[in-house]
Amino acid sequence: MYTSKITGLGYYVPENVVTNDDLSKLMDTNDAWIQERTGIKERRWVKTGSDDTTATMGVKAAKIAIDRAGIDKDEIDFIVFATLSPDYYFPGPGVQVQHALDIKTVGALDVRNQCSGFVYALSLADNYIKTGMYKHILVIGSELHSHGLDKTTRGRGVSVIFGDGAGAAVLSREEDTSKGILSTHLHSQGEFAEELVVKAPGMGTRWVTDIMQENDPNDESYFPYMNGQFVFKNAVVRFSEVINEGLQANNLTANDIDMLIPHQANLRIAQFIQKKMRLIDEQVYNNIQRYGNTTAASIPIALTEAWEAGKIKDGDLVVLAAFGSGFTWGSAIIRW
Repeated sequence: MYTSKITGLGYYVPENVVTNDDLSKLMDTNDAWIQERTGIKERRWVKTGSDDTTATMGVKAAKIAIDRAGIDKDEIDFIVFATLSPDYYFPGPGVQVQHALDIKTVGALDVRNQCSGFVYALSLADNYIKTGMYKHILVIGSELHSHGLDKTTRGRGVSVIFGDGAGAAVLSREEDTSKGILSTHLHSQGEFAEELVVKAPGMGTRWVTDIMQENDPNDESYFPYMNGQFVFKNAVVRFSEVINEGLQANNLTANDIDMLIPHQANLRIAQFIQKKMRLIDEQVYNNIQRYGNTTAASIPIALTEAWEAGKIKDGDLVVLAAFGSGFTWGSAIIRW
């Protein structure tokens, strides 16, 4: 069996910076309130009329990752695209990337696992490569949240958290099994699906035609809902569990971690996990302060930034972990 190694990384965020003070002009909130609860100082939001979409941002990140991998785009055998905010209800953005990059007619798979989407996508790609089916797989996480948020006081508890952006990685087949992705670990608990959810439009509940016919200005079903305290309590437990599961599967401990990159959901969650696992600041990378929660894009953006900054070196043990809507959660243990 082969192993898979991340050979190229890239990310893209919109130029438009939205600070907490900017949000205070749209809703009843302030910088201190947002930072105290989330750690976020600013985020990037796509401007109306921009050519940035979930797919095009993914393409921009992918081009950088492919170039850094040192391969031609036509060496990509497969595409996995993780997002909760596709350009179209269907088809998914994977095929848009295939077309935009003018890659041969390879397969394109879309992953809908929200905050843990990139870890799920990475796991799929890893196993495709380990079995020998593919040699180079493009994995993308991209989100455009800002156009679907309730930017009023009513929606402030959620809207202040999310940002837009994209990250990408190229996974390549390697013969040396001592490096690369050592293991991935995935879980779900659907009984809590409605604790972090967008209910509409949905085929089984209310479809677009129902919403249009009712034309109810107070209808919140198509905006994100989050039971914040409940999500936080579950997140800190599941993060720890799935990180330790991955470490134990590889006969490792928290002391072996050189870099932990958690999904950027809330700085307070990341700090709680850091303290619980007794990791120092140099062992954890956070950038939610500048980008907010970019859901499926958060881990690849942070991973790329950490690597660019020289915080990840050859031979380092890198751990990725995520928790979010579903509930779904997962981890990836990587020897760089």
